[in-house]
Amino acid sequence: MLVLPAVAGLAFLVLPLAGLVIRAPWSTLPQRLAEPQVLEALRLSLVCATAATVVCVLCGVPLAWLLARVEFPGRRVVRALVTVPLVLPPVVGGVALLLVLGRRGLVGQWLESAFGITLPFTTPGVIVAEAFVAMPFLVISVEGALRAADRRFEEAAATLGASRWTVFRRVTLPLIMPGVVAGAVLCWARALGEFGATITFAGNFPGTTRTMPLAVYLALETDPDAAIVLSLVLLAVSVVVLASLRDRWVNSP
Repeated sequence: MLVLPAVAGLAFLVLPLAGLVIRAPWSTLPQRLAEPQVLEALRLSLVCATAATVVCVLCGVPLAWLLARVEFPGRRVVRALVTVPLVLPPVVGGVALLLVLGRRGLVGQWLESAFGITLPFTTPGVIVAEAFVAMPFLVISVEGALRAADRRFEEAAATLGASRWTVFRRVTLPLIMPGVVAGAVLCWARALGEFGATITFAGNFPGTTRTMPLAVYLALETDPDAAIVLSLVLLAVSVVVLASLRDRWVNSP
């Protein structure tokens, strides 16, 4: 009795992707991929997603360690707040970023008056928007790795006189490195595909904030074939990410 709804669910998920591949303009694909606007959107997407991932790693790994290893009042509330961007509509996240980091925002007006820094509708604004929606993926992955790691190795290093920083750098970090790598890959893929928060907080300016998802949205109104080509690039990236995490997902029991 479960086979029929299972097949229907599989078809529901696979057929749209198959339609994308079938309707792709394969004969003109190389020429379309070589168009300046496509290359510019791809370059901007790769740069911003990579920069956002670096930001997430630098801030997310310590945050995951704090949630996994430190007991403090309100830890459950903090963990819930960290995961809010996972379920928050991206457009709402973009509005929230504008209210805080905009020119008249709670922090943005201070940044502009004190340092002359303006984030909305700039390339750094794209990085901020992508980091906001992608960091929870890294935090959850690293926190899970920290909770699964055997703390006896850390305790043994501490008894031998190693400082806390040395224990973290030489013992804890190597133990959780698979989780950090998996979280960083997911974080990068999520940042690469971000649309709602980016267009709300950073806008859609060619060469400055127009990433691949924004280029797909714009091309769909004027040149559907170009939208299909750009979508194929993002689909290929998703497949590569899934393949890189096959030991964690595909081969899991």
